[in-house]
Amino acid sequence: MNWQKDLKCKAKQREPLSKHTTIKIGGNARFFFEPCGLDDLKSLIKALKRYKIPILILGAGSNILAPDSGVDAAVIKLSSGYFRNASLDGNCINVAAGMPLSRMINFAYLNSLSGIEFLSGIPGTLGGALAMNAGTKDRDISETVVSVTVLDYNNKIRVLKKKEIAFGYRKSSLSKYIILGARIRLKKSRKGLIKNNIAGYLTIRRKSQDYSKPSAGCIFKNPPGLSAGKLIDMCGLKGVNIGDAFVSSVHANFILNAGAATFKDVTALINLVKKEVNRRFKVRLEPEVKILK
Repeated sequence: MNWQKDLKCKAKQREPLSKHTTIKIGGNARFFFEPCGLDDLKSLIKALKRYKIPILILGAGSNILAPDSGVDAAVIKLSSGYFRNASLDGNCINVAAGMPLSRMINFAYLNSLSGIEFLSGIPGTLGGALAMNAGTKDRDISETVVSVTVLDYNNKIRVLKKKEIAFGYRKSSLSKYIILGARIRLKKSRKGLIKNNIAGYLTIRRKSQDYSKPSAGCIFKNPPGLSAGKLIDMCGLKGVNIGDAFVSSVHANFILNAGAATFKDVTALINLVKKEVNRRFKVRLEPEVKILK
């Protein structure tokens, strides 16, 4: 298959996904692409459709668990400068999907705009955050959205207004598209206040979450009532391991990779936790992490 004929950027074959996921687990992708820009992306989508190759869009690789056997798909990572830019328009910012949340927050801060500080410390890119409606227990990124620009799999660009998007708890209807960027509405504020807000959220996350080893972030969505982490803790599962995968002793909703954890280790531990929480509390935990097959 001569990808160089259609694309400006080179395709990688058999690229280890462990290099691109925050938990450092995952076998090889059949193909791996980092398109240079929109035209390159559209040419890529056209070629992949022609060869009937499945497509997987990858952000920063958080909240994702890839099998050790790899994925028989073309993985597309929007990591070039074209997909990592932002511009100012009054009290709104227009942000490309590949921009890390930390850089988006800093861009808003430099322009004295407040409203997204609550995303501080959340790993990932804007595209991934929109797809899963990332946020805290009190707020979600959807609150700030004016519109989202997407590319559908027929290579048509669409600008979806917020009312056209179904946002829910850690989910959205955007996953059926390739997210290109979004228009985010914020409000003017003093830089000192914004800086303090950012520091406050970062302090809370550093105290309550475990960054000592690689992880995929929170494994389960919070059910009504007690949080998933609290339920897991009450089951006495902190520190429990299968292979090199273990439940964090700091935050029980984190599964960490001690160094050589496998997909099988993590999924077995996820199933053990689900079974025990259901046995003790009759609560069925739903994974927040996306588990690839």
